[in-house]
Amino acid sequence: MPQTPIFSSMLGSSCSGQVQPDMGERCMDPVYQDGNLVSGSLEALIERLVPTMDYYPDRTYIFTFLLSSRVFIHPHELLAKVGQICIKQKQQLEAGTEAEKLKSFAAKIIQLLKEWTETFPYDFQDEKSMKELKEIAHRITQCDEENGTVKKIISQMIQNLLMALSARSQYQEIREKFRQPVTDKGTILKTKPQSTQKDILSVCCDPLILAQQLTYIELERVSNIYPEDLMQIVNHMDSLDNHKCRVDVTKTYNLEAYDNWFNCLSMLVATEICRVVKKKQRTRVVEFFIDVARECFNIGNFNSMMAIISGMNLSPVARLKKTWSKVKTAKFDVLEHHMDPSSNFCNYRTALQGAAQRSQTANSNREKIVIPVFNLFIKDIYFLHKIHTNRLPNGQINFKKFWEISRQIHDFLTWKQVECPFEKDKKIQSYLLTAPIYSEEALFIASFESEGPENHMEKDSWKTLRTTLLNRA
Repeated sequence: MPQTPIFSSMLGSSCSGQVQPDMGERCMDPVYQDGNLVSGSLEALIERLVPTMDYYPDRTYIFTFLLSSRVFIHPHELLAKVGQICIKQKQQLEAGTEAEKLKSFAAKIIQLLKEWTETFPYDFQDEKSMKELKEIAHRITQCDEENGTVKKIISQMIQNLLMALSARSQYQEIREKFRQPVTDKGTILKTKPQSTQKDILSVCCDPLILAQQLTYIELERVSNIYPEDLMQIVNHMDSLDNHKCRVDVTKTYNLEAYDNWFNCLSMLVATEICRVVKKKQRTRVVEFFIDVARECFNIGNFNSMMAIISGMNLSPVARLKKTWSKVKTAKFDVLEHHMDPSSNFCNYRTALQGAAQRSQTANSNREKIVIPVFNLFIKDIYFLHKIHTNRLPNGQINFKKFWEISRQIHDFLTWKQVECPFEKDKKIQSYLLTAPIYSEEALFIASFESEGPENHMEKDSWKTLRTTLLNRA
């Protein structure tokens, strides 16, 4: 994915900034409004993707079209169509006598393929796509057989692509085994003192350091999310609507793994609080996590912050009234204000916008960090997809919709590229990623043991849970 911004002027002026293909202008396909591309047939949009002697699509369009095209056409089919257009243009140029024009055209096609393979390497995972890529490359190589420069560039491009595919494949092969919640009665029922058992405060007692380590984990996780993964949200909804199975499950794993991390962190926070025997120590743990969440907010790590708040708002934790009565809740109230769901999380979105603006002008990686609440980010894409149709009544692709979706995805990709400025602490991270977490059932049991049931409903729940757990053992 290119490092430099490509959406800075997308909505302000012409979407291209380059000469538009003559065919599109004559037949009003694609269609522009105020210089911005808003719709077009798939064929016209594909033609706009392919360079000519006098035209090269800007990177904003390349990214947006390649990202959204998979909703309408498989990558190998798109490559085949691009190859057909390239052949026609090559034949026209060969009919002339200017060899330099042919070389210039070849250079533009190579640049397009280079941007495609670098930004969406997973489009080339199957044999059909790789075959189409190599066929186009072979034809372009013929444009400069004398010095072999084109051949060398293409060879390097394919080598880099194979390395990218290999790296991603290795990541999928070492998929983590999700932590299973603890349900064993000996672990949960506090029949023995827990003084020898590790807890979060024995591993890290500095809220800032823990927030930094959480941020390290977050950035590591989001680095394995790709733009085509995010477009699976659209494909998934379309497949459900059409009762078809069009979703590549290998492309949704990264989303599921990241979502699982959020859930694990929430449950870890609740586990650390509920399993503590003494109220004073439990109060200290609650206040510690409040401070950690606040440090996450200051860093720009909104995902971990939300996970921590979610963990403390789980019923087994929220019902610990005696513990909460001892907690200085002013800071927690501020955090909850930031994450207030009213008005579509207006407060959070304001804070996110502020962090994004800070990131744009920052000189250090520390100030560039922006980690949005991932499930809200996903919901935003989902709703954009649901409220706008893929095609207009005239059958043209509603490209205005995909400009907005790709802009949001590009923002996310820009944020995920930030190099973590914090040094990794293996001991702390190992605890965060592997420490036992309780199931919801186990959390309630631990909560009731910490502070007994206060009403008939809680007493009945406590009795049922304890009996169930003992019988299971």
